Amino acid sequence: MIRVAVAGAAGRMGRLIVQNVVQDEELELAQAFDVREIGKDAGEIAGVGRIGVPITDAKEMEKVLDADVLVDFTTAEAAVENIRIASQKGVKLVVGTTGFTEEHWKKIEEYCKNVPAVISPNFSVGVNIFWKLVEFAVQFLKDYDIEILEMHHRFKKDAPSGTALKAAEIIKKYLGDKKLVFGREGVCPRGDEIGVFAIRGGDIVGEHTVFFIGMGERIEITHRALSRQAFASGAIKAVKWIAKVDKPGIYGMNDVLGL
Repeated sequence: MIRVAVAGAAGRMGRLIVQNVVQDEELELAQAFDVREIGKDAGEIAGVGRIGVPITDAKEMEKVLDADVLVDFTTAEAAVENIRIASQKGVKLVVGTTGFTEEHWKKIEEYCKNVPAVISPNFSVGVNIFWKLVEFAVQFLKDYDIEILEMHHRFKKDAPSGTALKAAEIIKKYLGDKKLVFGREGVCPRGDEIGVFAIRGGDIVGEHTVFFIGMGERIEITHRALSRQAFASGAIKAVKWIAKVDKPGIYGMNDVLGL
């Protein structure tokens, strides 16, 4: 049985992760952390009934964390601190938080020298195939204009999404250090660039499109998430995979899925 702790257990993804852990025979919800709903039963907050695991104040994590794997879907600042704590306690990690800065990544890379961690901007199996399709296409469409559009719900804090930035990173790998342009305004003729655009509204779970635009034709590669369960299912796969990994370091969903 893999003992799982969930950081951000009262959030949208955190509640869904709790549901999936509770319903999986190979997993046990050992702990739940958040800055909200402290003291309440994590199962009740997640909608699966009372399970006897209260939500603990995230500030207490350093004192009480005791699990095989910590799953983190929080905020960038909180996640960096949670990764530090987990690394000190030898707790493996699955991190789906986005919005990390370069400074954050320096700290994360240092912390993950002590523990194995799956860190991905998107745990959806479909999105990881989407990235592979983008990687395939860009090798044959280097002369096309390339634009990236992402759409998310009105509550998402960071923009552009980690998934969109990952797509841009893949494209730049084949096109050199091409400039990213985040939105356009005024007189701005298109140059040698990749445009990245973010839409926020309503309850959009997540949608990403990479446009390859040529003279007389256009190719669009799109992934649409219809439910957050797509992300939760991938995170659960990552928990089971990382539980068997002994070598410290940062892994991605490519490793989990054998891509």
